[in-house]
Amino acid sequence: MIFFFCLGVIIGSFLNVVIYRINTKKSLGGRSACMTCQNKLSWYELIPVFSFFALMGRCKICKTKISIQYPLVELTSGLIFVSLFIKFQDILFIDVFNFIFVFTYYAFMFSILLVISTYDIKHKIIPDQLSLMLAAFAFIGMFFFNAHGYFVFHIPTLFDFMAGVAVSLPFALLWLVSRGTWMGLGDAKLAVGLGWLLGFSRILSATAIAFWSGAIIGIVLVIISKRYKMRSEIPFAPYLVFGSFLVFILDLYIFSFFQI
Repeated sequence: MIFFFCLGVIIGSFLNVVIYRINTKKSLGGRSACMTCQNKLSWYELIPVFSFFALMGRCKICKTKISIQYPLVELTSGLIFVSLFIKFQDILFIDVFNFIFVFTYYAFMFSILLVISTYDIKHKIIPDQLSLMLAAFAFIGMFFFNAHGYFVFHIPTLFDFMAGVAVSLPFALLWLVSRGTWMGLGDAKLAVGLGWLLGFSRILSATAIAFWSGAIIGIVLVIISKRYKMRSEIPFAPYLVFGSFLVFILDLYIFSFFQI
């Protein structure tokens, strides 16, 4: 568990780079630097999580505050990797190569979702290239992974193919009717990949959790923060991703009468 947490934290450090540089002219390569003074960071300033607290959340040179996003994304990535290890650890003691294949696939998919969630929180938009990447790999995964996430080559059922589009349509309808005020079109695009990743019944459960958690947190924000009002724009992708991760890891079926 310690190994997979550390691996996830390291991957989370790279995901931060992706979040900050996507849709910019900057490449994903090259040394990291302070976004204010452009000072190139030393190796000890790049240690995930630890560096943020060692520097007390400020640049060593210009003393500009470093975003709390850095350690939060790194820690979240670490928790995702640990959760995936716990879910699939039984495979590790039976077939190591099978475990590596399964773990790598879902670690990659939920890393994409973590980037999408964080980017949506920052910019209130979901990059199309990430939604397309998620949908493409989720579609391919339908042929190689069963409903529980285990590697089994098979031909997906009609419900598997329909899951992405069927769940996406209500989101697209909400966007169309409200002209984008109730729901963004990016959420509909994201739902396609999530539907193919989770399957029909689990994406329904994930969507229910997303709406419930979004409503609760939205109301709390309105009550405790002067920045938020009832008409404030609140990104929905993080709640949809949270619901998806929860039902996948815990294998939840809220609608138990409809398990497909």
